[in-house]
Order: sequence, then structure tokens, then C-alpha cells
Amino acid sequence: MATFELYRRSTIGMCLTETLDEMVQNGTLSPELAIQVLVQFDKSMTEALETHVKSKVSIKGHLHTYRFCDNVWTFMLQDALFKTEDFQENVGRVKIVACDSKLLTQ
Repeated sequence: MATFELYRRSTIGMCLTETLDEMVQNGTLSPELAIQVLVQFDKSMTEALETHVKSKVSIKGHLHTYRFCDNVWTFMLQDALFKTEDFQENVGRVKIVACDSKLLTQ
């Protein structure tokens, strides 16, 4: 299964990366093993989102900018409103990064 490295920029991904870097610097973990952990993190995040997340959300807002590069869409929204069945939340600025899931099965 192919994966994207998108989730490394999430809060949990950044914390994992920082922790692995610290462990490599301290000599408690080899750089090769740290890379293997990150690759497994990418696979696990992709699988978890595909199989465990069933919620749907609608997003409305002002589209400030958008880009399509290397099969990745990036949307910058302002004054966005996120709605689910249970709640809604207003957010000042949002960056959404989206990839074609068909690329993961190639």
C-alpha cells in the first residue's frame, strides 16, 4: 500500500518526529529504525482514517486561494463554518490539503 506523508505535519505526527529525532540524537534509536517508525505511522494513519472514521462534515467559507500540484489540492479558506450532525464551529482561517485516494492503490 502506498501512503502519503501528509499526516507527519499533524500535531501527533510532529510530536512523533520530534521524539524520534531526540531519541536518535541521544543514541537510543538508530536513524534507520526512526525512518521505519515514520513509514509505519504513515501506513497506520491512512488505514485508520479509511476504516474507522465514518463522520461527515460540510464546510462553507470564503475560498481565498487554491492550488493543484503533484496530484495534491491545497485550499485556503477564510471564515469557514464546519458542520456535522451534532455541532458546528466557525474558524477564521483553514488550510485543507487533499490527495486522490486512487493514488494510494497504485
